[in-house]
This record gives sequence, C-alpha cells and structure tokens, in this order.
Amino acid sequence: MASCCNPDIFTWIQSLPPITQWRAGSMSICICSSPTSSHPSLNFSVTKNLDNSSLSISIFADFNLPVPLWASKPLSINLKSSKLFDEATISCLTINVIKDVLNYGSNKKNPLIRFPKLESISGFKDIFNLAFLTLALLICIYEAPADLRSACLNSLKNQLTSCQSRVASKSLMKLLGSNLEEQWMRSLNLAITNWIAEIQAIHRGLMMKTPSPLFSYAIATFGFWKVQLYCPVMAMDLVNSSNPCADERLLFSLNYQQLEGVIQFNYKVIVQEKWVDVMVNIDNIRCDIKRLVNETLLNERGVGADDKHFPSRISLQLTPTIQCNILSVSVSKSTDNPTREIGLERSIETSFDPPNTFLGLKVSAGEATTVSMKPWKFEQSVDGYSGTLHWFLHDSIDGREVVSSRPSKLSLINPKAWFKDRYSSVYRPFTRQGGVIFAGDDYGERIWWKVDKSAMGKTMEWEIRGWIWVTYWPNKHRTFYTETKRLEFGEILHLNIC
Repeated sequence: MASCCNPDIFTWIQSLPPITQWRAGSMSICICSSPTSSHPSLNFSVTKNLDNSSLSISIFADFNLPVPLWASKPLSINLKSSKLFDEATISCLTINVIKDVLNYGSNKKNPLIRFPKLESISGFKDIFNLAFLTLALLICIYEAPADLRSACLNSLKNQLTSCQSRVASKSLMKLLGSNLEEQWMRSLNLAITNWIAEIQAIHRGLMMKTPSPLFSYAIATFGFWKVQLYCPVMAMDLVNSSNPCADERLLFSLNYQQLEGVIQFNYKVIVQEKWVDVMVNIDNIRCDIKRLVNETLLNERGVGADDKHFPSRISLQLTPTIQCNILSVSVSKSTDNPTREIGLERSIETSFDPPNTFLGLKVSAGEATTVSMKPWKFEQSVDGYSGTLHWFLHDSIDGREVVSSRPSKLSLINPKAWFKDRYSSVYRPFTRQGGVIFAGDDYGERIWWKVDKSAMGKTMEWEIRGWIWVTYWPNKHRTFYTETKRLEFGEILHLNIC
C-alpha cells in the first residue's frame, strides 16, 4: 500500500518564490509515493515559461523518464508581483481543475463556472486541495501506468475519505451549486465504477470490498435538515440475486448507473410550560437511478437505458445521540391499508357451429378476479427513542413486498406485468425517469420528541441512519435475471433548543 504523503498543494504553490528566483525550470511536490524505491511516485509540477510570462501545471509519473499524465491550460502570471500565484491565477487554476474533473464524465458540455472572491470563501485551501486530489484520483484510474496505479489509488482514496476532506466536500458542493454537483458526482462515480470493474475482473469469482462506496453529506440550517447522497450501483451490497448473470450486456446497463438520494425534513422547536417539543416533519424523500454514461454507449455495450434498478424499499431512523434529556417520542399514523377491490365476474358464451358438426353448439365459461392495491406502503415505528420511517414497494398482483420476493418465470415473460414498461405505463409506481418522490402530505406527518427544559439553550445532535434497497426485474430486455442491492448511510445533524 502506498504511503500517504498528505500533500497540501495549496500551501505549497502559495509559498513558491517568484520565477526570477528559480534555479531550475520547474518545481515539484510528491502527491503519493510507494513504500519501495523501485516504484515510481505521482508528482505535481509547476513549470515556468519566460517567453510569454506563463506557468504550466502538470501531474506526472516520476519514472527515470517522467511520464506526463495531465497538464493544465497555461496560467498567466504577473512578473512584477511578489506572489507567484495571486488570486486571479489561483481562481483560474481551480476552475481548470474542476472543468477537467467534469470532462471525465459523460456530459461533455463546457460548463459555466463563476466564483466569488476567494477571500470571501471560507476554507478555500481545503476546497482547492479536495478538488485537486479528486482530479488526481481520476487521472490515476484512467491514465496512470499499471505499476503506479494500485498504490496511488489506495493512498488517494484514504486522503479523499478523511474527516478533513469530508468537511471540505460540503463547501465544495455549495460552491459548485446543485447542477454542477450532480455532474461532479457522476464523473467521479463513473471513474469509481470503472475501478471496481477492473478489480472484479482481476479477482473474478472472489468477493472483494469495493472502494469508496458512498458519498453523502448533511446540512442543518433554518429549521431544515437535508442529507444528500450518491452511490454507484456497482458499489452497493448485493442482497440477493436469482443466479449468476452471464449476460455481459445486461450487466453493463445495470452497473453503469448511480443512486442519487435527497432526504429533507423540516423541524420545529416549541417551548411548552414544562417541557420542549421537538417536531420533525417529512418534507421530501427523493431517490433516482441515473445513468453514468450516455444512451448511445448503453445501447452499444449494454441493453439500453430502460433496463435498470428501481427503488424498492427505504428505511430512515432518527435518533437523538444524547438521550438524558429526552422524555418521550411519538409518531404519526402510517398510511391506510392498501385499497383492495375484489370483483368476481362470470360469463357464458354460446355459438353455433356449421350443421355438419356433432352437436352444433359451443358453450364457454369465464371468470375474472380484479385486485387493486397501492404500490407503496408507508409505516412508522419507535425503537427506544428512535423514530423510524419505512417505505415498502409491493407487487400489485400478489401483494408481496418486492424487496423480499422474486417474480415467477411466467410473470417475467408476461408483457402486461406491472414491472414491464414500468417507466411509461400510466399505472407506474415510479416517476418517468425511474425514481420515487415521497412528500410529507402523502406519507405521515411527523416524529416528535418531548425534551426536558434543562436542554434549553443547548445544541443537540440527532443521528440519521438510512437504508435504501434497489431491485432489478426485467423491463424491456428478455431475461430471467433479478437482483436486489442495498446501501447504508449515516449522518449527524444539529438542532438548537431555544
């Protein structure tokens, strides 16, 4: 495993002297290195170009003959400035890094990126380092030589999943804005999916722990809690499958997707005479399965974009981490039992055959039964001082939970089954894009805790843990293969009792 250099690239470039004081044409710093001297390191380099007063930034593998892996656009510099990297140069380099991360994704449009003044961005150093290390990870996955990749990928993964990087990721996402955030995560998770595919190809048949399975972050502000999460489907834990799938094209379509989730709650603190009510209302729960590559590639190497997983169960648990001030917890009602309409219709049909037949009369009888059920069932429960929310998807034919059952082979070939054309049918339990949206006005009202008044003026922590299951049943593609996968996440949210 590579030794982690933990490079502070931002501080290093800020400390570089003016190029008139350089004794060489370039200066470099190690990004990650191998524990043995026989293997190369991954280096970051700044090269001067005096002819046009510019700098070139690059990443290279430090072999005897250096191998360039990435280079930035030329950066203009002010030769009269005492600082080599002023605000304008740093801003230009940051935008260059972000655009190159986005360019590794399937969306090749040139995004418009605008930043406020860097001095007004809190923790910009960590934001810059995170963006740069993300680019370095993608470069390692796609560009680095084989004898450098494994060691450096593990080192970069450790740096990107550190506590410091997790804090910086919130600031970076806020700086990018929601639209670019989604592009950023799809680009990163496409690379991680390719990395996992490579690991599985090398260790075929072995159960390998997948790298960087989940990215999530939480925001608590102005009576509002939000958790945003992204996870490549290929990195999710396999719960069950019908059999090993030998259809490589189907696996390509299933694997090159990612789960995108948003969990939003509104909270309110109401001071009573002898206690404090903390009420948490469901605002919006959204889960989508989004492709990581374009539709053309899904059609060429896969079976198209219509065959992918769908959300089949969601469970969320909210728990106060320190419970000495908690008096009780209550939940609102679950959804009503599924609508069940059973209609029995009997019919007899008769017809006459030509005179030459034996009887000349045909009689046929038919019987039809109709069952109508709501596809999604919502339940709430209490475990200690934890309030738990559950959404279950049910098969509208037999009423069984999708996540824990398998369709019969007969239903898999039935073109009128509910899970066929599931993104276009008028009776679909999903959005047209294949996701689900649960709002507070449809699924329960709230969870509320009674808190002792001794908590007044304090900040309390709530932990939100979640489990999301996604299931694949055939849609357009003809196959008997089915599977269910699951991810688990956890975040800490804060609430001021005042």
